[in-house]
Amino acid sequence: MAKGGKKKKAAPGDVASNRQAAFRFEFLDKLEAGLVLHGTEVKALRTGTAQLKDGYATIQDGELWLHNVHIPPYAPASRENHEPERPRKLLLHRRELDKLAGQVKERGLTLVPTRLYFRGPRAKVEIALARGKDQFDKRQSIRERETKRDMQRALREANR
Repeated sequence: MAKGGKKKKAAPGDVASNRQAAFRFEFLDKLEAGLVLHGTEVKALRTGTAQLKDGYATIQDGELWLHNVHIPPYAPASRENHEPERPRKLLLHRRELDKLAGQVKERGLTLVPTRLYFRGPRAKVEIALARGKDQFDKRQSIRERETKRDMQRALREANR
């Protein structure tokens, strides 16, 4: 059982992180993209309760869109709230977007959000160009993680 009751976050300052994505996908490249938000979404993000687990990004009509990312309604703004899982536009330079579109179309890769964070006053999303892992790759990842954990445990015991 995990110590404490809080979820782990990938890095300090992260609003949300998609730790499951590293298990499901092999990351080939990572990019930082701006996020277009409406109304109370910024305040809701600052509460730190967003979820990226089932999120993905698509390229439609030359624009990058983020889907299935849950930003919960902001409680104090009862009437003027936003839709929690609406598609959100991502901001990238045209060169980056064209490069991504070519890679996704050509090699059958997908775009997965890995982190959601603030850089200054602006909300940013880290998007990873990823290839899905096979079952064998997942077992290998589990095996590597367990051996690393066993080595750490043995080192701790030896230092006592």
